[in-house]
Amino acid sequence: MAAYDFTAPRLHVAHDLFAGANLPLDRAQANYLLNVLRRQPDDPVLLFNGRHGEWRASLVPSGRKSAHLTVVDQARTQTVAPDLHYLFAPLKSARLDYLAQKAVEMGAGTIRPVLTRYTQGERLNTDRLHANMIEAAEQCGILAVPTLMEAARLPAALADLAPERLLVFCDEDAPIADPVAALRAAADPSVPVPLAVLIGPEGGFAPEERAAILARPNAVALSLGPRILRADTAMVAALALVQAVLGDAR
Repeated sequence: MAAYDFTAPRLHVAHDLFAGANLPLDRAQANYLLNVLRRQPDDPVLLFNGRHGEWRASLVPSGRKSAHLTVVDQARTQTVAPDLHYLFAPLKSARLDYLAQKAVEMGAGTIRPVLTRYTQGERLNTDRLHANMIEAAEQCGILAVPTLMEAARLPAALADLAPERLLVFCDEDAPIADPVAALRAAADPSVPVPLAVLIGPEGGFAPEERAAILARPNAVALSLGPRILRADTAMVAALALVQAVLGDAR
């Protein structure tokens, strides 16, 4: 039997979760379960809120467009959110959706937009960004939606990082071409370390921005190989490398 139930839909809720709780569904959630998925009375639904783990619940319809859920029992206990900060220069909306979803899937615990000289998409729809983060968590069995921090200019974002947090940033001019070697030289893979990954805009970092990042005592420049990658592709590649060498996928 599979360790995880892939057949039951998952919903992120704000309510406290405990056995016997009756939780109302908003119109969008009720429509999704009743009319899109065509779930039947007493069909199982998985719930999580980022605090109390994951719980099984039963669907109780009260019409074509309304329903509530009765919480039955706990399926998984709450885990600690990954100590990985993902900082990125915002992109245009469609690719920003992809970026938000994949950052959640790849294990980011905190997500922060960072405005740089060459950032193209400074007008952020944070509600849409957060909705994409929730959707990714719902679909991928993640127990906590990452924290979404407010956008900041690069100097402020760098200043907000704790000195002990290793900052990995993608740089086409990185001195070590082997990204695995660069990460292993920056930190001992056998000792967990708080991490941050910074992806710049497609125009790259301005010289003074690169200098400011490298002036930070705990920073490492990462090459992603001989090809120029789009910012959203670079994000997936960088997070995969960092998680495999220093993160929770090693």
